[in-house]
Amino acid sequence: MKIHEYQAKELFRKYKVPTLANGVATTVDGIIAEAAKLKLPVAVKAQIHAGGRGKGGGVKLAKTAEEVKKYANEILGMTLVTKQTGPEGRLVKTVLVEEGCNIAKELYLSFIPDRATSTVTIIASEAGGMDIEDVAANTPEKIIKVQINPTTGIKGFHLNQVAFGLNMPKEVLKEFAGVLRGLYQLFIDYDCSMVEINPLVITGDNHIIALDAKLDVDSNSLFRHPDIVAFHDPNEDDPLEAAAAKFNLNYINLDGNVGNMVNGAGLAMATMDIIKQVGAEPANFLDVGGGADAEMVENGFKIILSDKKVKGILINIFGGILRCDVLAQGVVQAAKAVNLNIPVVVRMEGTNVEEGRRILKESGLTLITAKNLADAAEKVAEIVK
Repeated sequence: MKIHEYQAKELFRKYKVPTLANGVATTVDGIIAEAAKLKLPVAVKAQIHAGGRGKGGGVKLAKTAEEVKKYANEILGMTLVTKQTGPEGRLVKTVLVEEGCNIAKELYLSFIPDRATSTVTIIASEAGGMDIEDVAANTPEKIIKVQINPTTGIKGFHLNQVAFGLNMPKEVLKEFAGVLRGLYQLFIDYDCSMVEINPLVITGDNHIIALDAKLDVDSNSLFRHPDIVAFHDPNEDDPLEAAAAKFNLNYINLDGNVGNMVNGAGLAMATMDIIKQVGAEPANFLDVGGGADAEMVENGFKIILSDKKVKGILINIFGGILRCDVLAQGVVQAAKAVNLNIPVVVRMEGTNVEEGRRILKESGLTLITAKNLADAAEKVAEIVK
C-alpha cells in the first residue's frame, strides 16, 4: 500500500528523520493559510501516488504570497501526468505546503528488500534529484548498494560504507548515521517494500533534510498496522480495481486490450504470458479464485466489460473447486445483464466441463470456443488486431 509524501513524513519524524515545517490542505484558501504559517519561500507540492511530480508541473517554489495563490490555483484540481501515472494522469485533490531550505547537495537514498540475497538493501547515489532509473542506465558507477542482513540489523560498517560511497562531509556524518538508523528501523517496523528519499539534501549549514518521502507497505502486513490503513486515500485507487475489491476479486488493471478471466493466480500469469507471445497485450489480471460462485463471476465479467480498452475477452478456466458449469452460469448472467457486444473466447477444462459447455451453447450468446490455451490466445489476438 502506497501513502502520500506528507503521510510518509509523519512517520519519518516519528523515527527522528528530519523534515521541513509543512502543512496540508485540500482547498486554495487552505493552501494560502498553511503557507502563511511558514517562512517564504515555500514549496507547493501536489500529493499523488506517483513520482516525477516536479517535471509534470506538480511542484512549484513560491517566493511571494501572490505566487502561493497562483500555484495553489494551478496545482489543486489539475490532472497531473508523470511517467508513473500513465497518459491518463491523476487528479490532484491534496497539496503539501513546505518551507524552502538552502540546498548545498542533493542525494538519492532508498531501502528495498532484495529477495535474491534475503537482505535489506540500501541504494544510494550522489545524483540526487534525478530519476534513479536514468542514473542506473547512464551512469551506473554513481550508484552504491549496501546489503544488510535483517537477522543482525544495521551496523556501523554499513553506515560507513554508505557515507563513504556518498562522499559525505565529516560535519554531517553523525546526523547522517542517525537518519540511516531511523529509516532502517522504520523499514523493519512497518514491513515496508520500499522507503525512498529523492532528494535527501545537505543544507548550507550542514544538516540533513528529507526533502521528499515515498513509502510503500506490504499490503499483506496491514493487519499489523492500523495507522497505515488509516492513511488509505481512495482517490488514488484505480476505479476498476476498487470495484473488484468490493467483490473480493483479485484484479489489476493493465494497458492492453485483451480482457482476461482466469481461476488461479499462476494460471492467470501463464495466460497473460501466452497472450503476449502471440503479439497481443493483456488489459488486466483477474483471478476469480477457486471458491467463486456465479455472482462473483458475473461481477468480474462486468468489471472487464466496463474497461473501454477491452476489444476481446479470453476466459481460461481449469475447473476444480470452481466448476465449469458455475463459471458458465456467471458468464451467461453477466453477458445478458450488460448486453455483450465484444467477442469472447472460452477455453474450459476440468470439473463439469461438458455441462459448462452445454450452458454456454444453449445460452444464445455468440461465443468462440478454443481447443486449448494456445488456440484460445491466437483466436483472441486475431480478434483484437
